[in-house]
Amino acid sequence: MSTIEKALAKQKQAEQYKNNSLPQSCDSKTSKIESPTQSTNIPIYKVKAGKTNVQTTTTDKETIILNGEHLTKKGFIYTTNSAHHIQEEFRYIKRKLLNNAFGPAAKTLKHSNLIMVSSSNANEGKTFISINLALSIALEQDKTVLLVDADVLRPSLHRELEFESKQGLLEYLLDEVHSLSDVIYNTNITNLKLIPAGKPHHLTNELLASTKMAALAEELAQRYPDRIVIFDCPPILGVTETPVLSSLVGQAVVVVEESKTKLDDVKRAVSQLDEDIAVGFVMNKTVMSKKDEYGYYGYGYNKNNQ
Repeated sequence: MSTIEKALAKQKQAEQYKNNSLPQSCDSKTSKIESPTQSTNIPIYKVKAGKTNVQTTTTDKETIILNGEHLTKKGFIYTTNSAHHIQEEFRYIKRKLLNNAFGPAAKTLKHSNLIMVSSSNANEGKTFISINLALSIALEQDKTVLLVDADVLRPSLHRELEFESKQGLLEYLLDEVHSLSDVIYNTNITNLKLIPAGKPHHLTNELLASTKMAALAEELAQRYPDRIVIFDCPPILGVTETPVLSSLVGQAVVVVEESKTKLDDVKRAVSQLDEDIAVGFVMNKTVMSKKDEYGYYGYGYNKNNQ
């Protein structure tokens, strides 16, 4: 046999061996490779040690990564190494909130674990207080906290916490997402979760006062009874929906800016809140010393109208 004939014979033998090695059928133990252009909801079968593991591919929400160094520079409580006076002041405030949420007072409050944070007018520091309360509660060993940007008219959580705006509360209220879990985002802080405000919409006011919003509050209170939920709400005066939101929560924190907020405004604001919730006050931006930008004191916590 010539050299050429031998080469042709070897090639024919190799092709025959390759054809005999191909599977003739596909069963549950056969790996199935999916093209990236195909639907991501088709199950993928993987073979491992003779067993079949079925995994459904889904698009997981990304975890929101908070920059601890940046937050600390802004005066937020990122770790136990944050400024001592900030930690102590918020520890005092949160203890009262937690006692009302889970202590004896919880029996007299509807949705005691839901807390709204607001102010009489804009720019009095309510978002700063909302974030620090959430961060402080997240330091608890046995508590989790969900921070909701309910100030859909002027959302600011994404700006203060430095993450890109994502679908959130408004998409849920508009039925543009399948479930509430679609807009609850994990963060790199173990006990802290976030619901952003979502995209702007011309019916934001109506959505906050909708039955869907009431149902959301009910679900958060009943589905997560051991979790604190903090709503960063719009200012009370001039926004008719904020008093409506107060009927959905058990506690309210009203932020008062020292030397700026008028006492008459505070009285008018509190008079518009639901009379059955517990109302407390935080004095914000007090001058403690030349080195301190913020200070907190004068936190009172009593049932409204008592």
